[in-house]
Amino acid sequence: MNIILFENIPSLIPIGDERAKHILSVLRMKKGDRFRAGLINGRELICTIEDITDDGIFVSSAEGDDLSHLFPLTLMLAEVRPISMRRILREAVSLGVGHIMLLISDLGEKSYRDAGLYKSGEYKKILIDGAMQSGFTGIPPVSFFSSLDDAVKAVASDSRILLDNVIGRERLSKMRLSGSVTIAIGPERGWSERERNVMLKNGFIPALMGNRILRTETAAVTATAMALSVMDLI
Repeated sequence: MNIILFENIPSLIPIGDERAKHILSVLRMKKGDRFRAGLINGRELICTIEDITDDGIFVSSAEGDDLSHLFPLTLMLAEVRPISMRRILREAVSLGVGHIMLLISDLGEKSYRDAGLYKSGEYKKILIDGAMQSGFTGIPPVSFFSSLDDAVKAVASDSRILLDNVIGRERLSKMRLSGSVTIAIGPERGWSERERNVMLKNGFIPALMGNRILRTETAAVTATAMALSVMDLI
């Protein structure tokens, strides 16, 4: 954890809380030590340990800068296996993606949406983990759609990119992108011909990152980093 996030300014971190365990066991902090924390989608906190008891860690804190900034980049992702989606979500937040759209695609496995990742709310914890890794507090909203058609209607970005090895010709690394950007990344089996046509009719530009066919999780991270570089944001 490069920053420890809380929903509210803490005064007591219960001893059984994972964050308390991290502070005591990993950071090996003691009374009087300070650690870097923050409010989810809010300001940095500089916390001082006032006391450590069987109940937990008592802290005082001072507010710092607003660290909630995210980039104007939306990832529009077709559902993939939960184990892969966990990695995608964590890394997307770490990189500062501003919005994540998850959709059920024509060729994707429909049952992925019923995974415990979503039903248990685990994905929210993964988003927080990604933010704590980044050292920032911003966590992007995640929107769920039953089809590509519904997702496309919700896109409001200045630039729309369809990543596809079948019809993509222009390389993402050579594109000029500014303002807000949405990148559509398909499932393991790729986009259907119908979905490609829907996106083309709605202003998506077909592109690719190279000749190699990548796993969805690899493509998502690579495309995010590449787009942010082209947008001159990293």
